[in-house]
Amino acid sequence: MAGRPLIGLPTQTQPGNPAEGMPDCWIMSQKYVSVVAGAGGTPNIIPLLDDMITLRAIYDELDGIFLCGGVDIDPTAYDAKRHFLCGTTDPDRDATEIQLVRWAVQDHKPVFGVCRGVQVINVACGGTLHQDVAQAYPNSIKHDYFPVQGRYERHLLTHSVEVDAHSDLGRMLGVPRLKVNSMHHQAIDRLGNGLIATSWSPDGVVESVESINNHYLLGVQWHPEELADTDPRMRRLFRYFIREASRFRDRRLNLYNPQSIAAD
Repeated sequence: MAGRPLIGLPTQTQPGNPAEGMPDCWIMSQKYVSVVAGAGGTPNIIPLLDDMITLRAIYDELDGIFLCGGVDIDPTAYDAKRHFLCGTTDPDRDATEIQLVRWAVQDHKPVFGVCRGVQVINVACGGTLHQDVAQAYPNSIKHDYFPVQGRYERHLLTHSVEVDAHSDLGRMLGVPRLKVNSMHHQAIDRLGNGLIATSWSPDGVVESVESINNHYLLGVQWHPEELADTDPRMRRLFRYFIREASRFRDRRLNLYNPQSIAAD
């Protein structure tokens, strides 16, 4: 092996404070960075640049893309009108992440997305979103367990997920059903090109997608990074992602040996 794979984590815009002369900032939660490092990857924070030459140069050095949670995706990204229940958006982040996913699909570079990340994958592949689950599914269960003012903990297990046992996700988890945490109010509507749904909540909301063409492209609607410290199945999602990124790196450097990498 050539060493730890380099994993790109796109940032999110934090609005500045003009009254104090503070410009906009690019930020990302330390939890996402630490879980990638803990799984054996080398995190690389990606700025939201409106400069395709520089963004491509950053992308070309990466062995995998990790798409984190965050604000809603702007509906213009999938040619929809904004619903009044659509929340805060970050168009710069949308554009950066969608471009990275599209490049990764072309190159078969590993991609793993959580919460917002699975939605970005779907949109980047030509799919659409429900802008509010409760509005789209009148009989839906509660999905928006947002930890506002300490009301819910981020690791709270809130509902079950049925997993396709024959999918990559099913093989990684090793169980047909499990409980997950849930901090979202948007969800996948029409599936993107080349994607297949592989798990569902009790009300039919798609909880994960993956590629149908042997590309390691996986997204889950929950937040496994918040569960990885206590649940080996969630740690396994990150370890398999890093394993695939390592294999991509070794192929890129002509060092790939199928017997050299194992995942627990």
